[in-house]
Amino acid sequence: MSYSPRLKDQYRAEIIPALVEKFGYKTVMRVPRLQKIVISQGLGDAVADKKIIDHAIADVSRIAGQKAVATNSKKDVSNFKLRKGMPIGTKVTLRGDKMYDFLDRFISIALPRTRDFRGINAKGFDGRGNFNLGVKEHIIFPEIDIDKVNKILGMDITFVTSAESDEEGRALLDAFGFPFIKK
Repeated sequence: MSYSPRLKDQYRAEIIPALVEKFGYKTVMRVPRLQKIVISQGLGDAVADKKIIDHAIADVSRIAGQKAVATNSKKDVSNFKLRKGMPIGTKVTLRGDKMYDFLDRFISIALPRTRDFRGINAKGFDGRGNFNLGVKEHIIFPEIDIDKVNKILGMDITFVTSAESDEEGRALLDAFGFPFIKK
């Protein structure tokens, strides 16, 4: 018996039929799906201290379950003592089973651990069905040991869907169980 993530099975069994019924798609191939999740961090302090990048890469890799990479600056900015090619952030792109595993942990474990959590604001849609979300503290993830954290960092999480509108994208993420704030 091979492993299949819980949300992937739920997508196939429940979410596809529900979205076909709601939007009246002619074929199941038109149903929006989650294509990838991109987790990124901008680390401006890394210009002064190179160890920040190493710790951030380790933390993001632990959270995602996949190796993160450093992102480098594209140009010189003298006011920030920044040179072209210097590492100033981290990112990781999740697809397939790892994406569904991360989504499951994010919705069911990490979000409820957020301080004063009342739901996600739905203003993060970009007009094409993709959703962006900022997390202020990376310590909400259970993979991070709070005692070993040097500095609490924020991160941006982008959910890229195949939806053609924000309405379809929101319906997809709602079906996965995103706790959007009700209007």
